[in-house]
Amino acid sequence: MPRLDARLKCVASMIRSERHADIGSDHGHLLAALLAAGRIQFGFAIENKRQPFKNSKTTLNGYAAEVRFADGLAGLRPAEVDSLSICGMGGGSIVRILEAFPERVPDRLMLQPNKSINVVRRWARNNRFKLLDERCTQGGRRFEILSFQRTDQAEDPAYQQLQQRGCDSELGYEFGPWFLLRQDAELRRLLREELDYLKKMPALTDESRTRMEAISRLEAAGYFFSR
Repeated sequence: MPRLDARLKCVASMIRSERHADIGSDHGHLLAALLAAGRIQFGFAIENKRQPFKNSKTTLNGYAAEVRFADGLAGLRPAEVDSLSICGMGGGSIVRILEAFPERVPDRLMLQPNKSINVVRRWARNNRFKLLDERCTQGGRRFEILSFQRTDQAEDPAYQQLQQRGCDSELGYEFGPWFLLRQDAELRRLLREELDYLKKMPALTDESRTRMEAISRLEAAGYFFSR
């Protein structure tokens, strides 16, 4: 069985369902590990590039899995899977995949954006997907993995709790409501370092300035930087 890196191990720990699809499967290792561990009963690997498609076919040979050559959710039928993972893409790309075929999006989602994570959190809340959990890899580069569940609730409890603590939704989108509520020590350290770095910069891009203002708001509130 293929061995998973820290990022995919974290993703795998959040998945347990009957039929799971992995979009942009690359090598098929995530599905192979899930099937071998009995965390899913059947897997679908969806890939739109020839070499990764071949890689996944090789990896998943002999497993209860199907590898499909398709672009995102075009490779699935409505209600065909119980859960879905998309890992290693930008937040904008993940949202575009989900919005292309909304009727094919299952009730459970595990998403690992490499950047623009705020875009994913905002999309989920606007589309009534409750943020069940947020986890991250430890040591080296920090990868954040988000777990969502479709809900009929008008409000997400994570953001409600955050607002009760005096933080607005924009800060939740940017830094993660559960990370903030849990006072994530690693994120606190990284944000202190980032703020110190940005304050020393002679000139800032608009994006960097917005980021610095957001971190400064947390600092001014005494919320995330308190010891």
